[in-house]
Amino acid sequence: MAGYAQKPSVKFNPHAGNQTATLRVANMMNMKSRTKWILALSVTVAVLFGMKPNNILAQAASSDHATAVFSGGCFWGVDAVFKHVKGVDKVVSGYAGGAANTAQYETVSTGTTGHAESVQVTYDPSKVSYDDLLKVFFFVAHDPTELNRQGPDSGTQYRSSIFYANDAQKKMADDYIAQLDQKHSFSKPIVTKVVPLTGFYPAEGYHQNYLELHPDQPYIVFNDLPKLEQFQKSLPALYQEQPAQQAAK
Repeated sequence: MAGYAQKPSVKFNPHAGNQTATLRVANMMNMKSRTKWILALSVTVAVLFGMKPNNILAQAASSDHATAVFSGGCFWGVDAVFKHVKGVDKVVSGYAGGAANTAQYETVSTGTTGHAESVQVTYDPSKVSYDDLLKVFFFVAHDPTELNRQGPDSGTQYRSSIFYANDAQKKMADDYIAQLDQKHSFSKPIVTKVVPLTGFYPAEGYHQNYLELHPDQPYIVFNDLPKLEQFQKSLPALYQEQPAQQAAK
């Protein structure tokens, strides 16, 4: 992959109400209190019935996190952007949209598998919302007006897609796109597709954490490092300097 991608100018006007933020914090605190109480009760019941508390704790810990899957061109840069979102714990580069037996880079690169280069984002909903992830996806991670391409890369494997895991994610994604269209946030029509997630397949190890491992690679310098700079300037409240946990190599 090589080249330089120019992104269109966008009209971005972030806003948030203090009262709404206060209510959100209060709700989060109440939710955490209820979660701790239920967790304690669950562990007690588990012990009484001879179950292993560790299994209950693992299930409870996983329930505190959610996942989201996005595709927006080469996964190297999209991976790096989401790793710098506050509240994101892990990002994995991979493939979505096709079958398990075709989820290999060389095969996906033919553009005939139905797969798109994608990222799986694991995040804490008490720290960052799905709407915030959508904001980063549309305004930083990629150009949602490019059809079956991103910058120098072309093919259906570089398409713009949101893979929803449930009806709630679908509704939020559809509503967010409708809002962007209504506000004419981009100079060209949004081509992002909202489709069901049928499976996510991690990419090969050499694709994981690519920007962190190869910050001087020309493709990264021209196409992806500018995204991180833009992220820090345009959405500083969502930006974290230290990247999230790296995927297993």
